[in-house]
Amino acid sequence: MSERIIPKATAKRLPIYQRYLRFLHDAGKDRVSSKELSEAVKVDSATIRRDFSYFGPLGKRGYGYDVESLLSFFSRTLSQDVITNVALIGVGHLGHALLNFNFYKSNNVRISAAFEVKQEKINRIISNVPVYSLDELESQIEQQQLKVAILTVPQENAQEMAERLVEGGIEGILNFTPIRLDLPNYVHVQNVDLTNELQTLIYFLNSSNIKGGRMEKSHEEDK
Repeated sequence: MSERIIPKATAKRLPIYQRYLRFLHDAGKDRVSSKELSEAVKVDSATIRRDFSYFGPLGKRGYGYDVESLLSFFSRTLSQDVITNVALIGVGHLGHALLNFNFYKSNNVRISAAFEVKQEKINRIISNVPVYSLDELESQIEQQQLKVAILTVPQENAQEMAERLVEGGIEGILNFTPIRLDLPNYVHVQNVDLTNELQTLIYFLNSSNIKGGRMEKSHEEDK
């Protein structure tokens, strides 16, 4: 059977499902319906059933989903039983915050090496993570068998650094810079632009307030 391509939107929702299933399992719940799951994770039932359908029959009509079986399945699918070591490129303010955070709520992801150009930060241990010189980047990628990197360098260095990472063997990049990277198709890039996300939130908030104000004014005119 040929491998099925999972939509990116579906892939993004899988950790959300997995976290809630973990909550149900810890609470001693045996089964859950798509409706109950929908209300908890704020994804409509039809979307949940469609997401699950990519992986075959995971539930039973009239019964719902077995929590333990479904949790076990998603844990395997998301490689929860395998630790993925990640490289952090750039230990500025954001990079330092990520080192402090270091995905402590995750059982399968951790930053195992950080890289910097500033001499005062090199050869230090920050939040239990060693900080190496960028001169050691390729050798550490090979030694630690790193495949994923987090990029928090200045935007003018982002493309060049990303190319270097790919040449060194990195296959996935979490990009915190505003630059959209031009890389080979086999490299997976996830862009995280905090400023853009905040501006988008403010836009919708202001838009909602404007509409609400117009509605209130319209109601007053009708009186």
